[in-house]
Amino acid sequence: MEIALTVLAIVAPVFLLGSAGFVWAKAGYDYPTAFVTRIAMTLAVPCLIFTALMQADIALSTLGALTLASLLAYVAVIALSWGVVAVLRLDRAAYVAPLAFGNTGNLGLPLALFAFGETGLGLAVVVFAVMAILTFTIGLWLVAGGTSPARMLREPMLWATLLGGLFLTMGWETPEWLTRSLSLMGQMAIPLMLVTLGVAVARLKAGRIGRALWLSSAKLALGLVAGVIAGRAFDLDPVAFGVLVLQMATPVAVTSYLLAERYDADPDAVAGLVMVSTLMSVATLPITLSFLL
Repeated sequence: MEIALTVLAIVAPVFLLGSAGFVWAKAGYDYPTAFVTRIAMTLAVPCLIFTALMQADIALSTLGALTLASLLAYVAVIALSWGVVAVLRLDRAAYVAPLAFGNTGNLGLPLALFAFGETGLGLAVVVFAVMAILTFTIGLWLVAGGTSPARMLREPMLWATLLGGLFLTMGWETPEWLTRSLSLMGQMAIPLMLVTLGVAVARLKAGRIGRALWLSSAKLALGLVAGVIAGRAFDLDPVAFGVLVLQMATPVAVTSYLLAERYDADPDAVAGLVMVSTLMSVATLPITLSFLL
């Protein structure tokens, strides 16, 4: 009973904020998703990443091991997803990226914070950064058939991650006034991402629900297996292991739908994956957390 109440306390704020965005959109109120997303991804999230890493109480050995474990887990999931898509003769551009990349930003970061505290948030940022880099390189190539290194170099999240890692490694800190300003900006990120996720799900027009159901189940299974194996392979401590597995268990990222829409890679099918996997996560994430806590 106690573990159930603990898990409920962790996931309730996540789904309540997401539900607020969902209800807002269904009520017909205006929500400038493009503007809010740009604010979040250009200012709030980079500030959150930088301050979380700079202030994280993480041993360098743990940081390095988690980075390598995350990379291994995602490479494995990409390869397995590609294999599943090839065997089933599905469209590679439409399905590989959604099966490989989870919603480690909108859902993964707040869940890690609520489940494992500030240390968990710092570790989750590492996994999120690895996924973001892979999404805008390999993921973009999978969807669009090509990518440019210059695009990744223009991503503020990349520089926030590199600078945050540098400050963490060297033991540096920004002046207190600057740290407070950056932290205040970063505090917007999690509520903005959760509300925007709810709005995005409310606006999606799902397609091929039956296929989306079992593909979402396959994504969850592949992510959990890859996370557990990679975490054990690098002998992560319990918190880092829990964060990695939790991040790998997140549903299909809304980013996958945005890329599919932009490059005309069967966006209706990807929308179905986002909706079904997100709804499934209402049950699967609490179950996953109950084994990790």
